[in-house]
Amino acid sequence: MNDQEKLSYEAAFEELQTIMAALQNEEISVDSLSEKVKRASELLKLCHEKLRDTEKEVGTVIKDLGL
Repeated sequence: MNDQEKLSYEAAFEELQTIMAALQNEEISVDSLSEKVKRASELLKLCHEKLRDTEKEVGTVIKDLGL
């Protein structure tokens, strides 16, 4: 299991919000900008995957209940 699989949705979203706030407040240096943008992209993908997987799981449970 890699680090991203261990990261919860809430933790990923919180880190993403921190990066976005720093970008908006121009707190990120040019030297680390690329790194932060790449990390934000990874976090967005992770959040999207977790939401998609959860939606599938909930859909399966609802289907199994016959609702």
